[in-house]
Amino acid sequence: MAPRTDEKRARNEAVVRALLRRQRRTFTAEAGIRLRNTPAPLYQALVLAVLLSARIKADIAVAAARALFDAGMRTPKSMAEASWQQRVDALGKGGYRRYDERTATMLGTGAELVLERYAGDLRRLRDEPDPKKALMDTPGIGPTGADIFLRAVQGVWPEFAPYIDGKALDGARRLGLPASPPKLGGLAGDREVSRLADGLVHAALDGSLADDVLATAGAG
Repeated sequence: MAPRTDEKRARNEAVVRALLRRQRRTFTAEAGIRLRNTPAPLYQALVLAVLLSARIKADIAVAAARALFDAGMRTPKSMAEASWQQRVDALGKGGYRRYDERTATMLGTGAELVLERYAGDLRRLRDEPDPKKALMDTPGIGPTGADIFLRAVQGVWPEFAPYIDGKALDGARRLGLPASPPKLGGLAGDREVSRLADGLVHAALDGSLADDVLATAGAG
């Protein structure tokens, strides 16, 4: 390997390390989701994807997800059985007030869809011919929401890894990292690729964070 290539890789590794120090946990972990390939946490990741899809700050979406889960709405059955007002109240407690009424309706309808189509078990989604397209049948989940969900679950659904979506690639470009999912996955390692992807999204959305990461890495 040429010295110039060695220097570039060392620079990229330093940037990734600095970014991962800033992004200590994934969005799912911040929402209190212990992600495993089992029905409840997979459904919780879907709920979080719905909340993160709105034009609202990520920390508010995460807080709203935690409030829903704390109120007992951790499965499609419990979400569907909760009243619309209970969902609105939980969203409001999490600070998700701008879209609370519409989102409460979407979460109820989406829970019913998961129950009817997948018997409450999103592992069955993996059998769909196009899982991303199937995800977008869920109310509140468009292309962005589907990306958020698949970005989150790639650690337990390895066939999707490394899943670095368009917004994360924008962050990679801002940090001068290769805009290539396989190359980024190689820099992070299998266990950290979800956290790296979330960090790259943060870098895409927050220029000051990106600048701090570059300064820390000595790559500004």
